[in-house]
Amino acid sequence: MRALLLLACLTAWPSSAADMERPPAVAGRFYTNHAATLIKQVDHFLEIGKPGNISGKVLALLVPHAGIEFSGEAAATAFNAVDPADVETVLMIGTAHYTPVEGAAVFPGAYVTPLGRVEYDRKLGTALLEHDVIRVMPDAHDREHSIEVNVPFLQRRFPKAKLVALVMNAEDLPTAEKVGEALAKAVKGRKVLLVASSDLSHYPPGDVADRVDPTTLHAMGSLDPAFFYATNRFLMARGLPELKCTYCGEGAATAVLAAAKTLGADQMKLLKRYNSGDSLTEHVYRAVVGYAAVAFLKDSGAPARTAYGLSDEDRTLLLKEAREALARKLDGKPALGVELSSRPAFNLPAAVFVTLEGPGGLRGCIGTTEAKSTLLEAVRTFAVEAGFSDSRFAPLEASELAGLKIEVSILSPPKPVASVSDVLPKRDGVVLEQDGRRGLFLPQVWDTLSDKDSFFGELCAQKAGLPRGCASDPKTKLSSFTVETFKD
Repeated sequence: MRALLLLACLTAWPSSAADMERPPAVAGRFYTNHAATLIKQVDHFLEIGKPGNISGKVLALLVPHAGIEFSGEAAATAFNAVDPADVETVLMIGTAHYTPVEGAAVFPGAYVTPLGRVEYDRKLGTALLEHDVIRVMPDAHDREHSIEVNVPFLQRRFPKAKLVALVMNAEDLPTAEKVGEALAKAVKGRKVLLVASSDLSHYPPGDVADRVDPTTLHAMGSLDPAFFYATNRFLMARGLPELKCTYCGEGAATAVLAAAKTLGADQMKLLKRYNSGDSLTEHVYRAVVGYAAVAFLKDSGAPARTAYGLSDEDRTLLLKEAREALARKLDGKPALGVELSSRPAFNLPAAVFVTLEGPGGLRGCIGTTEAKSTLLEAVRTFAVEAGFSDSRFAPLEASELAGLKIEVSILSPPKPVASVSDVLPKRDGVVLEQDGRRGLFLPQVWDTLSDKDSFFGELCAQKAGLPRGCASDPKTKLSSFTVETFKD
């Protein structure tokens, strides 16, 4: 039945887009339907929405889509980051709140607001429809506000620009990445501004939103769609108070992130962030919605960042947390709780190893290759595990703590490799598995076992309890990973 309904959606509209018009659906509710008042409101937000200094070319934006009194300043701040002379068409992809959509759905015609029409870019729309993940589905736009509430900003900021509007609600990463690939291919070489329309966290208390939203935005700043997607899933699984979603347009945000990365984005810049409680005169924070203005930049001149984007201060604090966790254990105190940190990077899911070294050398090393806790929690947990649960060593004693050196290694997700020849010395750590036995070496081991024969021989024999030549056995599974490492 659903397939038949979808087919009807795809075929029951005129083949020509020239006469198609999408009339206002939420004027009078999400924004005023009085043109002169709307111009005054939009222009006010464009006047106060200051994005600050922008270095590099803006490839894409993230804007919110609530009532104009709530999200208008964030939307205006984002659109102000772009020179109108650089934009012939805006390709905006929003959330389909009401209609199931497989992939992304285009409205093949003009969008209308009380300020008039924004014409459809048929050439760009045709290019998008060459990809089977994008389809014509006008009824998905009928009641939808996620595009419409931003169109008045386009009309005032980019009065000559055309529009191609899409909506989607797919929540799986492969679909979002396919849509992103289609967007990137369609806009390459054109003067097109990509825009994702999505609000952030929905309905947690304000203090929770102010921990969750910076965390997901920090993950977005990695420019890694998979890491961004995993962070959203991870936070939702924590059962945070009244948190219904981290992004109502997660699919759209992920797709545009993927497209921007493909087009050469090298930095994500947060231009503005607040929540609905901040926008209300009475500042009600019991149940809020988060809003952000984000720009994806190319040739920004910013140094490349790691997935976690840790500052020197972050690293120092994490090492301090590891040492304090050991001290609490030695003092017989309970481990600290698992609350979200005010530092966004500390809340990201992380696979961590903690290594302890004493005056006589290695004193313990334990961790995980799977990100099952936050970075902060993992550092605390594995510091204690390394000190008290590494079977190669006696439990740590209080007299050793002051002389102990601590190293934290944050692992990338392991990726299968076909053979030893695919492993890069000095860069790659390795996981080796055969017949239920498993061994792992961090990349730091290359410092003492610098040739592959020694590295893999010890990994097989010492860590996995297998014959020294097991790495070349067809039954052995090999995976490699990289690390971000810091120590005191």
